[in-house]
Amino acid sequence: METHEALYQQGVARMEQLRQLKPRQGDTLKDKMLQNGISRRDFMKWTASVTAMLALPLPFSTLVAEAAELADRVPLIWLHLAECTGCSEALIRTDSPNLDSLIFDHVSLEYQETLMAAAGWQAEENLEHALEAYHGNYLLAVEGAVPTANNGSFLTVGCKGHTGLHIVKEAAEGAAAIISVGTCAAFGGVQAAAPNPTGAKGVYEVVDKPVINLGGCPPSEKNIVGTLMYFIMFGKLPALDMFNRPKWAYGARVHDNCERRGRFDAGEFVEEFGDVGAKEGYCLYKVGCKGPYTYNNCPTERFNHHTSWPVLAGHGCMGCSEPNFWDDMADFEKPLGRKLLHGIDATTDTIGAVILGATAVGLGAHAVVSVFAKSEEE
Repeated sequence: METHEALYQQGVARMEQLRQLKPRQGDTLKDKMLQNGISRRDFMKWTASVTAMLALPLPFSTLVAEAAELADRVPLIWLHLAECTGCSEALIRTDSPNLDSLIFDHVSLEYQETLMAAAGWQAEENLEHALEAYHGNYLLAVEGAVPTANNGSFLTVGCKGHTGLHIVKEAAEGAAAIISVGTCAAFGGVQAAAPNPTGAKGVYEVVDKPVINLGGCPPSEKNIVGTLMYFIMFGKLPALDMFNRPKWAYGARVHDNCERRGRFDAGEFVEEFGDVGAKEGYCLYKVGCKGPYTYNNCPTERFNHHTSWPVLAGHGCMGCSEPNFWDDMADFEKPLGRKLLHGIDATTDTIGAVILGATAVGLGAHAVVSVFAKSEEE
């Protein structure tokens, strides 16, 4: 196993390599921070939080800071395929510029259809130039599923009429690393839901290179920026789970870090939306929460400047960061009971006993078992 010291030295070498490259933007990150009223103190707090989020020791925060300042040396090509643009919106539609959106702006964004001014033939030329000029060195981000039926004809992009399948394969060939942003790009998303007439697939299914999957509909801006920062710092992929998702973001179940977890352990459940339990913040398992089956950091990172996430807002987790969630997790407002997902049995009928007293354990376990029993009878 790679030690933190060895990883740190890789980061130092990577920073030296990036310093030798010419900046691609006129303004430095410091300039942009001043323009947007972000202090150096805010920046250092941000670097510390990113370091912790990436599950790295605090001394790595100096590398995070340096990588952020050198981010404009890394070319980024961002493709849009079969999607709703919600993943881009999650990153850029903040109420005011913050460091996550600022870092994304500071990266050398060579092509991104939502943000660029170019259109038509000029846009095609920009993409072709970026693919050629930075061949072997650019980071490729893909948003949206890849339709494959009828040779990909269900999605064509640009004035040349290339299919999304053609474009993503061509772009992947020269990429230093590939990131699938959101569940559509990662696993096909809603476009791949049965009966999937367009043959929509995740990017990893149509290219011959490793792909980092950022599941979520959408993933949080922290997961997007954190993954970008890891690649900028080390020039390689982070540790990944069985679905090629970064372990630092998808290593724990939503259920385990949920603020309603105590209610679950105590057997306190919302029976229907709007009831007294809903108003008191009871567990949403009985009304369909898929937190026990879902791996993501939504409870700890949240969305919109760390403001909220679906469960805190009153609706159960839909499992949107999991493969085939649209089919496997339905009905979204009914519990799954003991249904198997990806070969992992739900063990929520026994969870929670450790932290409760003996009497409470019996009550809590009985309550949870009754939930499963009822759901299986329905």
